[in-house]
Amino acid sequence: MAGGNSNYWEDLRKQARQLENELDLKLVSFSKLCTSYSSSRDGRRGDSSSDTTPLLCNSTQDRMFETMSVEIEQLLGKLTGVNDKMAEYTSTPGVTSLNAALMHTLQRHRDILQDYTHEFHKTKSNFMAIREREDLLGSVRKDIETYKSGSGVNNRRTELFLKEHEHLRNSDRLIDDTISIAMATKENMTSQRGWLKSIQSRVNTLANRFPAINNLIQRINLRKRRDSLILGGVIGICTILLLLYAFH
Repeated sequence: MAGGNSNYWEDLRKQARQLENELDLKLVSFSKLCTSYSSSRDGRRGDSSSDTTPLLCNSTQDRMFETMSVEIEQLLGKLTGVNDKMAEYTSTPGVTSLNAALMHTLQRHRDILQDYTHEFHKTKSNFMAIREREDLLGSVRKDIETYKSGSGVNNRRTELFLKEHEHLRNSDRLIDDTISIAMATKENMTSQRGWLKSIQSRVNTLANRFPAINNLIQRINLRKRRDSLILGGVIGICTILLLLYAFH
């Protein structure tokens, strides 16, 4: 009976050591995954040309993280079960004489289980914190890029509107100047017309008194009409050219 109990205890110890070795390897790989995840994030943060690759890399690492987490949790559960069986064995009445040595061995396996559990949860928490931080930073960077892109478009539109507004103001100013020149020319011509009429009336009075200079007065009138037509044509052409330039 003692030999059978001893073999059972040894089988439990072998299972515990095997599970502990597997956990040790898994935890090392799990820690490396967390470190590589952080390093790859830091490397991509400074490379704006790799914005299309992080999603694929991160999804692969996230799947590896989930898979390894499940595997480690399963191994921890199995090791906990083996430790429970070892604890039950130490309470068996037939092994009282060996109880101190068995309890020492059991406590060592429990300490190893506790250390592995603590290391697993610590690494997992670090991984989750890094992923959440990087997701938050990625979201902030996207918002900043979106804001900058939108601001650039709005600034270009505002600049175009301001240029168009300035062009319209210049056109209005030029039209006002043209109208002012035209009004001044009209007033000048009106005053000249009145002055010429008074002169003409006096000349007609003289012509009636002195018939000999009637032909000279008629020639003067013809030349005056010709000059008026020429002056009116020049003023009209200048006005049209100014209006065309203003609305160009």
